[in-house]
Amino acid sequence: MKDSMYFYDAAPGRILIVENGSALIKLCFADTKKAGSPDAKLKDTPLLKEAAAQLDEYFAGRRRRFELPLLLEGTPFQLKVWEALQDIPYGQTRSYGQIAHAIGNMRASRAVGMANSKNPLSIIIPCHRVIGADGRLVGYGGGLERKSYLLNLEKLNS
Repeated sequence: MKDSMYFYDAAPGRILIVENGSALIKLCFADTKKAGSPDAKLKDTPLLKEAAAQLDEYFAGRRRRFELPLLLEGTPFQLKVWEALQDIPYGQTRSYGQIAHAIGNMRASRAVGMANSKNPLSIIIPCHRVIGADGRLVGYGGGLERKSYLLNLEKLNS
């Protein structure tokens, strides 16, 4: 089965959602280089509709955690980082060093940053909640304006 995609329009920008027939495989802002040109068909599937409904709830401040089937492909290190990102509570942030510590590799904060940049399911796997050690907003594939928007949205609804 060919992958299916859907464009979701949100305040911080258009979001591309891609699924493979049984799980989400990509969610990113459509104007970023992560969006690329997926080999997918524009379609409204039940899973894509559910993802859009959960995004509606998230942007309305009514959803704090997503409940969708995900298929993550990455290195064992990346998978460990992405799992740790999902443990960051809604409305809170962690530094790259804190994530490195959480996965048991205290010296891997740079590698954590690289794994963050490869996150295929932005927002759902909340890489926007990772900030610099000094509290500054750094490194977000969707752009720092969007990172700020998402953090402020969560802070407002916490």
